[in-house]
Amino acid sequence: MGTRLSSSRIYSHLWGTPELDAVFDEPAMVQTWLDILVALARAQASLGMIPAESADAIAAGARVEALDLDYVAEQTRLTSHSTLGLIRGLLRVLPEQVREHVYLGATVQDISDTWFGVVMRDVGGIVWRDVRALEERLLRLAAEHRDTVMAGRTHGQPGAPITFGFKVASWADELRRHLDRLREGRSRWVVGQLAGAVGALGFFGDRGPVLRARFCAELGLGDPGISWLTSRDRVAEFGTVLAMVCGTLGRIGGEVYELSRPELGELAEAAPAGAVSSITMPHKRNPETSEHLDTLARLARSSSAVLVEGMVAGHERDGRSWKAEWLALPEVCQLTGSALRLALGLLDGLEVHPEAMAATVERYAADLGSEQVLAGLTGRLGKHRAQQMLHEVLREERGASSSGLVARGVASVDDVRGWERSPGVLAAAAMVDQVCRRAAEARAAEPERWG
Repeated sequence: MGTRLSSSRIYSHLWGTPELDAVFDEPAMVQTWLDILVALARAQASLGMIPAESADAIAAGARVEALDLDYVAEQTRLTSHSTLGLIRGLLRVLPEQVREHVYLGATVQDISDTWFGVVMRDVGGIVWRDVRALEERLLRLAAEHRDTVMAGRTHGQPGAPITFGFKVASWADELRRHLDRLREGRSRWVVGQLAGAVGALGFFGDRGPVLRARFCAELGLGDPGISWLTSRDRVAEFGTVLAMVCGTLGRIGGEVYELSRPELGELAEAAPAGAVSSITMPHKRNPETSEHLDTLARLARSSSAVLVEGMVAGHERDGRSWKAEWLALPEVCQLTGSALRLALGLLDGLEVHPEAMAATVERYAADLGSEQVLAGLTGRLGKHRAQQMLHEVLREERGASSSGLVARGVASVDDVRGWERSPGVLAAAAMVDQVCRRAAEARAAEPERWG
């Protein structure tokens, strides 16, 4: 078992994904750091700062499999420096004549922050793809159940009728806003860092800004325009958007969790062959995935909060905030990737039970019609008088609005029954159509790939 659940052979499927392991596993991270050093050498060679032959030799040797990672770890501990162990490991595999051209004028944070830019680009692409896939599933489900009437609930209690399609459309619409955030934020997040000692690029003189632009271009990243050593808003914003995505998935999971209770039975997770909910209570069919989406959302919020804390940083460099990101950013990325994968599986197997929804509506019919009764009575008495009278009637006998209002001489039995049968979900169905239409237009105009 790994020291973290995301690297556990037994439990990693709940806390990360193989696709994100390919971004964050140590060999993958080290290779990306080496790629960043290669990009720096190539940019410097293009400006005549180092020979082109040195840049080529660095590119040929900067392969994680060529390095002795035990030696890299030993030198990192020996020097108490975050990248010197890696540099010494790389120097051992390079020709002597090019060694002085490695890591020229750069700092730890230049490498790690540029890695953050690569991470945000790669993870953002995965999140974009999976959120769009979830949106597509939800739009289909919303259209299918546009007119499937169910009880709308407030404070956990049956309130007034809605449709299941309306509920699902609200999930889809929220995901669409996350896609908007991802699209709008990409140019802010996907940038490199080449700042030097205090951000002023003093080592490179007046060629510093041109070098930074070429360095970023080598990696397919944007040029930030100014060093951002203690401006941590990019990382904080990206992590917050991921935590918000997890929050939406947690909300969906919470709905499935609640509505799959046996006394409701309106939704149910798929029951995979061989799955066991309880060893001691064999009758149970636990909504494990829905529940875990809530767990992942809680942890994602926690990690994103660390990133927001990092915005309060001192002077021109502050390791207190920046090094905390080394843990928190991968964590929120892995949690989000896992949540998206689980949510896709949940929706693919989701069981919808309209008959159970209809039974709930029938069971609470008198209560669920109270909003329509209030609307009808308002036309006769005014809103506040009608509201006060209904509260008094229903306090006397729950579900007895018909007899109570008749007794007070303000409505007939037919009046009340007509109000209760009024179609209170027409606007809900129209909103489903609006969400589906708006999403279809947006999807047709945007790329499938983030960028």
